[in-house]
Amino acid sequence: MLELSGVRYQPATAARPVLEGVNLRLQPGRLGLVAGRSGGGKTTLLEVITGLAEQDQGTVRWNGEVLSARQRRWLCGLVFQFPERHFLGLSVGQELKLGQRRLDSTRLAEVLALVGLDDVPLQQRPERLSGGQQRRLALAVQLLRNPPVLLLDEPTAGLDWEVRADVVDLLAVLARERAVLVVTHEPELFQGLEPVLWHLEAGRLSPAADPAYDAGIAAESA
Repeated sequence: MLELSGVRYQPATAARPVLEGVNLRLQPGRLGLVAGRSGGGKTTLLEVITGLAEQDQGTVRWNGEVLSARQRRWLCGLVFQFPERHFLGLSVGQELKLGQRRLDSTRLAEVLALVGLDDVPLQQRPERLSGGQQRRLALAVQLLRNPPVLLLDEPTAGLDWEVRADVVDLLAVLARERAVLVVTHEPELFQGLEPVLWHLEAGRLSPAADPAYDAGIAAESA
């Protein structure tokens, strides 16, 4: 289980905490959603969970064990909202091999098929992929690491409706075997998956029961 207890985070340049007293529990096999207005701290929450930022107070636990920021970087896989800004490989194949001492061809084929990129040439340049394919490539890179916790920042933003539906279906499959946490302005897209839903406002996280309500909040901030 992923568990956050009393997490507070305030950058040195900020007048107020970005996260304040955040508590969260998410079991493997469940999809969790965090919705809320822009600037509410959603992306920062993912950065703290994955160890890219370290909280000032509170703990992050996995299966009851308190983890350091470094340990969390091994535990979690993070897919950014704009993954194309983080690609380092000159080709799809190079991107998939980054950080892999030895990449098993069978495992690679399985992951590419799972994310729907099995028909994309490995020689293709990442910037030549569509927006949906770039999200899938970033997801494949993380899945090759096989992280117990998968974090996604606005995975459906900017995609057409058909691609959004495909991404939601894919996340439903991935959530069967790991803890998956998504921050989104579009929680209504995930309503059929019966996710665990939270609302993050001004750095404070609270349970929410109605994706349609949070969809309205998100629409107000658009």
